Amino acid sequence: MNKPLHALAFGAHPDDVEIGMGGTIAKYTKKDYRIGICDLTCAELSSNGTVETRMEEAQRATEILGVVERINLGIPDRGIEKTEHNIKKVVTTIRRFQPKIVFVPYYEDRHPDHGNCAKLVEEAVFSAGIRNYVDDEGLGAHKVQSVYYYIINGFHKPSFLVDISETLEDKIRSLKAYESQFVSTNSSYQTPLVNGYIETVESRERLFGKEIGVSFAEGFLTKTPLVLSNDLIGE
Repeated sequence: MNKPLHALAFGAHPDDVEIGMGGTIAKYTKKDYRIGICDLTCAELSSNGTVETRMEEAQRATEILGVVERINLGIPDRGIEKTEHNIKKVVTTIRRFQPKIVFVPYYEDRHPDHGNCAKLVEEAVFSAGIRNYVDDEGLGAHKVQSVYYYIINGFHKPSFLVDISETLEDKIRSLKAYESQFVSTNSSYQTPLVNGYIETVESRERLFGKEIGVSFAEGFLTKTPLVLSNDLIGE
């Protein structure tokens, strides 16, 4: 059995997690928290790059962020559906790594795969906690404590923010590792990603930071209320 993870972040494609919460991951891996990333697909339908290139780029980003486990489930790109086959794949992953917290893309996103990723993982989180639900490896039930949603595209009002002022550069480096996706060349197919996308993400995190009086922050949403400790006011 693998050593349990403190958190496991799911993305539809390699680079989703880095876009949404690369700074938060770097912040906590530097504090020796065990964090993993699970990419559902190999992004084989991407307009730029190849699967082989994307996997190499993902590995570089993994090392930059200090992630201890990175898994790819090989679900077909644009085929992220709530089938029993796919649910079992995700359930098995959750039970194998036993994360306390799961992160998924915010379900309101211009890319349908991001919302479908959230829906699929939500189903799997629930099933993973059912004792009599049988996964692909016959693992025991595991109940995830919390599910949080990170933002990929757009600017949404977050439920809470994480100060990433000290790890923004790590986030930017992890994004720049995906040269095939974010760097425009003479052979690049022109998409929003190769036209100032990293700069747009950085500007968003700067705006989030302004909300809490820091230089940069990442935003997250939750469907359930957050629990504060009983020393909120202090003695």
